[in-house]
Amino acid sequence: MSNLCEIFGSNVFNDAVMKQRLPEGVYKTLKKTIEEKLPLDISVADSVAAAMRDWAIEKGATHYTHWFQPLTGVTAEKYDSFISIPSKGKVIMEFSGKELVKGEPDASSFPSGGIRDTSQARGYTAWDCTSPAFVKNGQLCIPTAFCSYTGEALDTKIPLLKSTQVLSDEAIRVLRALGNTTSKCVTTNVGPEQEYFLVDKKYYDQRKDLIYTGRTLFGAQPPKGQELEDHYFGVIKERVEAFMAEVNDELWKLGISAKTQHNEVAPGQHEIATIFSEGNNANDSNQLVMEILKKVALRHGLVCLLHEKPFAGINGSGKHNNWSMGTDDGVNLLNPGDKPHENKQFLIFMAAVISAVDKYADILRLVASNPGNDHRLGANEAPPAIISIFLGEQLENVVEQLEKGKATNSKTASILDTGVKVLPKLKKDATDRNRTSPFAFTGNKFEFRMVASSASIAIPNAVLNTAVADELSIIADRLEKASDVEAEVDILLTELIKAHKKVIFNGNGYTDEWVAEAEKRGLPNIKTLVEASKALIAEKNVKLMAKHGVLSEREMHARYEITLENYTKTINIEALTTSEMAKRQILPAVLNFAAKVAGSINAIKATGVPADLSVQRDILKEVSSLAADLKANVDALDKATESAAAVTDAYDQAHAYRFDVFEKMNSVREVADKLEGIVDKEFWPFPTYGDLLFTV
Repeated sequence: MSNLCEIFGSNVFNDAVMKQRLPEGVYKTLKKTIEEKLPLDISVADSVAAAMRDWAIEKGATHYTHWFQPLTGVTAEKYDSFISIPSKGKVIMEFSGKELVKGEPDASSFPSGGIRDTSQARGYTAWDCTSPAFVKNGQLCIPTAFCSYTGEALDTKIPLLKSTQVLSDEAIRVLRALGNTTSKCVTTNVGPEQEYFLVDKKYYDQRKDLIYTGRTLFGAQPPKGQELEDHYFGVIKERVEAFMAEVNDELWKLGISAKTQHNEVAPGQHEIATIFSEGNNANDSNQLVMEILKKVALRHGLVCLLHEKPFAGINGSGKHNNWSMGTDDGVNLLNPGDKPHENKQFLIFMAAVISAVDKYADILRLVASNPGNDHRLGANEAPPAIISIFLGEQLENVVEQLEKGKATNSKTASILDTGVKVLPKLKKDATDRNRTSPFAFTGNKFEFRMVASSASIAIPNAVLNTAVADELSIIADRLEKASDVEAEVDILLTELIKAHKKVIFNGNGYTDEWVAEAEKRGLPNIKTLVEASKALIAEKNVKLMAKHGVLSEREMHARYEITLENYTKTINIEALTTSEMAKRQILPAVLNFAAKVAGSINAIKATGVPADLSVQRDILKEVSSLAADLKANVDALDKATESAAAVTDAYDQAHAYRFDVFEKMNSVREVADKLEGIVDKEFWPFPTYGDLLFTV
């Protein structure tokens, strides 16, 4: 491991590098643009491009790319070299302001949901100067936004940037009404916790399901799983420790503040967390975290699995999206202070979040998921699919008082005495934590715990930002018209709590009792991504995003089409893989094993010895019966897949894949997993769960 202080940010064109290399006037102009979120002065582009080019070449770069985030869920890159050949034939290295500011990647092959036809290829990337450029794999990467020829967003960054600005504008209105005259802008601060699995590459390469789909489509439970809870926070194995050390080095070079790492609950599962940063930068950083986890794993003979549910029967992976709001002069707007009942500023912003989450629970459920997350949400390993907010005892008590008219006191923290004299007495937090809550307050931030482990955090944050901004806009309208602002705040708090208290739940979200209680409260329980997709075209959600200019109606409908298409393609690939593995690997292995058993029976008979052959006959009978069931279930799956593929309506097709094809995949798996428990390991065609989970 290198010296952290020396390498941190060494591959980033950050503020220190800009200050050193840019002319003073250019630096100040660009700095003001970044800090105050002002329109970019194009006149500075040539100076910045020249400095960026020279810096990158010194780092060994020969090419540059506009690094962007299309609606594929991963990043995209197209590299151009710095080489330019003048008329005399001498090679020189050039990079202009025009090349820095604007790129033109082919937009026809990226998902657009009907915004772009295949024949309409032109798209644009635009330099996002608020996210620093960096050198990766010896190439200069310039973070950019990606839009169509007609201006619609074809990426996740544009709506995130728009939502951040909208939230800032509305939050400043509220702060001004409350008497704050100094803060210039409000930013969202995000700290994602990234979960992932590591498996040995030699076993991964033998599993077509992992290669094609990222998850195991077959696999009987091993004798030991996670039931002893011995992996959680356990000693990190040397091989994994070496991998983590290299990951940290790579991230630190990119200025990404990787801080926390540990073993997670499931065997083979781990987590990495970064320090809070501004929402847009946090999103870019998390994309790089996922990329680097995968690349570094390969260098250690490992494969990093980011799928939400790589293995059935044990915990899957999520991404906890820790979110807060803060002013440019350092005030965390979600910090309750020692006496939250007196902190009107905190209470009004907290109430705005509660109202937003209650009103827009359906679309928050949608943007926090993907096809893989359907396996987790609602299970006893992840937040339930029902959106609720955990506030904790202290704030729940304050909320109860506000509902009645006014809060006059707050529960205070106590001292924890372990009873061991040599141990220090510890100051307890004012409230416990709740790991079953989808949206939990954790001291000075909210933790959106539902987000999918393999997904970008951009859209979940864009929707959350916009929903909260809308509530702040309504609050600002009221406060700006009020003759007595303090009295109006009290009235607003009571109204908001009464209207939206149903979304507050501090109990165990895993219980059946909560499901029943949530139904009584009228909270939506949207169990699948397909059903949740309707939120993208629901009138109230379309109006919300269009009102604030974050996504137009056309862009929302495009994302609806993309969501359904992605789901359909994902399940189709899984179905085809299930069928192929069953027919070309499992069935031949089972038949070979059956032949061996039959041969054993015949060989023993041939000896003339009157042996008891009941065991062999029972095994042969059971295996043969299960093989027939497997073949029948595969045939049914093939038929269902063919039928679903013929459906023309996007929603109906996705529905068919989820409620017909997906269920028949499970039927195939159920039989195959029974066979795995019977067939000799010598015959089984691919590594088992025991091999995958306990060999790293």
